[in-house]
Amino acid sequence: MEALISAVVGDIISRAISIMFGKCREQKTTEEDLQRLHQLLMRISAVVEEAQGRCVTNRGMIRQISAVKEHMFRGYFLLDAFRCRGKKMEDKEVSFAKSKFNRAKRLRLLSSNSQIESMIIGRDSSKELKQVILVLENMVADMKEFAIFLMSYPRIYRQPYGAYLFFDKYMFGRQMERELAISFLLHDEPPGNEKIGVLPIVGPSLVGKSTLVEHVCYDDRVRNHFSLILLYIENDLKDEAVTTFRDNCVIKHQNVALNGERSLLIIELLGDVHRVAWKRLLQSAERCMTRGGKIIITSRSEKTVSFGTTKALRLNYLSKEAYWYFFRMLVFGSTDPEEHPKLTSIAMEIACEMCGSFMFAYIVASLLKANLSARLWCRVLRHLTEHRKKNLFLLGEYPLADRPRYVWSMAKTWQGSEVIKFFICGDYQKRPASHGEDPKITAVDLLSGTWSTMPQGKFEVLSWKSRIPPYYIYTANCQFVRRESGLTLTA
Repeated sequence: MEALISAVVGDIISRAISIMFGKCREQKTTEEDLQRLHQLLMRISAVVEEAQGRCVTNRGMIRQISAVKEHMFRGYFLLDAFRCRGKKMEDKEVSFAKSKFNRAKRLRLLSSNSQIESMIIGRDSSKELKQVILVLENMVADMKEFAIFLMSYPRIYRQPYGAYLFFDKYMFGRQMERELAISFLLHDEPPGNEKIGVLPIVGPSLVGKSTLVEHVCYDDRVRNHFSLILLYIENDLKDEAVTTFRDNCVIKHQNVALNGERSLLIIELLGDVHRVAWKRLLQSAERCMTRGGKIIITSRSEKTVSFGTTKALRLNYLSKEAYWYFFRMLVFGSTDPEEHPKLTSIAMEIACEMCGSFMFAYIVASLLKANLSARLWCRVLRHLTEHRKKNLFLLGEYPLADRPRYVWSMAKTWQGSEVIKFFICGDYQKRPASHGEDPKITAVDLLSGTWSTMPQGKFEVLSWKSRIPPYYIYTANCQFVRRESGLTLTA
């Protein structure tokens, strides 16, 4: 009997030692893979930065750049996620050691960390890591020819492409769509076709349709091709003919040096447009505009797609990997996130709460950059999580913008006494040339509670002031609701 027990104990110890050594080998292999991934990303980032600083017109090259960027985003996402997981495991071990007699707290910690890991990294994370490394290695191996072709394109000097310190000053992630739009504008219609070319650009609100069009119109190739670029500034086409239509347009660009009047018309619509009104306008435009004129129409409605003479451009929100890279650069700038592993871990969780919103990324990033304190960042994360849960509970959805929603200030939440509650009932965007002063209270003031005087009743909030064309100013109508007890909702 003793011999049997001894054999069983020996087998258990042997298996435990084997598992321990296996985990050590796996951990060592993962660390080596992460180091290799970091080296590959540094090389690929240099090429991507160079590509963004050049005027690339070849579609094949643009597709290749887009593919490289997508894999680079995925690589950075995995690299930071693995680092965050390692940091969380260390924190969890410390927390377990401190609270080994508190069973409820240990279960809560385990549940929280498991949920975060499931959001960030899947089951086969190590296998996925090796696959990403293999793809990036193949890209680096084939990049010599790509770099040679890239160097043949002229540099862009107007904007600080690739400068992380100026990351919020240029358009992110739309190079492919930009070149497709420019290609449509520069392409002459075949002989005998007297119709005006129409390009619809469709996408949800605040996804960047106006920003894309503005960057297309800023391109020298477009400005040298069209003698006149007009922007229609109303919300619908109504029943206007071209003669009255021009009264509601502003001139974005005029090139008197060009012979003739090849014009480009930009129409930005918020809602649907009646097909009869569109056909009437198009017929009038065909009679009044010279051959070679083009129209770009942007809208949230899928019905606009049928107005196009070419395939519509559809803009969607960024993938979670691209969005993390975007938010990462906004928050850390030129600082290497590896220097702040704890903050990187919190920032990844914050990014998961923002549902791909560009505006919310700018607002939250400006709040975080003001204080690189893990305590503040954890407070922001907790607040955003509660914000999402409460809006789901009260409204049945979690809208970040463009819909009525509740906003809770962080001014009192950590003191556990009372929370200041506001209701945002409308969002607006306007161009900087619009008359009127900007609201004094910003969205950051509303979240952090750093206003000089406590707002009461109805007031206007400056959500965000864009630093890239078309330099839109985003405002919201807000109303003070009440103070409520600091009650925490659970999912």
